[in-house]
Amino acid sequence: MTDMTDQPSSGAWRYLPLALIGAVAVVGAMTLGDVLSFESLAANREALLAFRDAHYLGTLVVFLAVYVAIVGFSLPGATAATLTGGFLFGTFPGVFFNIVGATLGAAVIFLAARWGLGERLAARMDASQGRIRQIKNGIDANQWEMLFLIRLVPIVPFFVANLLPALVGVSLPRFLVSTFFGIMPGALVYTSVGAGLGEVFAAGEQPDLGIIFEPFVLLPILGLCALAALPMLVKALRPSRDI
Repeated sequence: MTDMTDQPSSGAWRYLPLALIGAVAVVGAMTLGDVLSFESLAANREALLAFRDAHYLGTLVVFLAVYVAIVGFSLPGATAATLTGGFLFGTFPGVFFNIVGATLGAAVIFLAARWGLGERLAARMDASQGRIRQIKNGIDANQWEMLFLIRLVPIVPFFVANLLPALVGVSLPRFLVSTFFGIMPGALVYTSVGAGLGEVFAAGEQPDLGIIFEPFVLLPILGLCALAALPMLVKALRPSRDI
């Protein structure tokens, strides 16, 4: 009797972290749009720089905590946070701080999704037969390539790239490694833009966030995408070569 009454409760609790993230994301979208923005950064830039100069370590801790919360709860302001990392800490080590914050925040969504949905879904796919089983086998055989591709392709939303791996049974270490290295190109671009915000603020202008789609930035990223997809292409062509 005890086991039977505990099962529904434990099953419901599995969805609580994901539901909490969803609720906070909705509230944040309605209330924080003007707070976590470029305009807010511009208005408070002098106070932020003064606090950083007086309390560098404290600034770093607060920055990372805020960045993890923004990503982990899918709050608005991820781009502004990346720009802030470059503005406060420079391109280097700012890009490293941005990557660490984004990776830890991504892990929050990943773990919540895997705990609530991913483990059961992956188990069902493993136990399935036919086409579903073939899809799962294909995913398992190309996990590294898939993980790097969804990080490198600029059009894949960050939240989606955090959620999908949890639903197909990707391990946490593999998720963390692929996230950390996969977001490096984009993080470097936006951190470098943030590092130049002093001149942008002085001129009263807006940062060029579309720079990632400029050919000199986009083409190398697409080259990395092609490199990540190459092993999958080789695997797909190998059987036909053997025949």
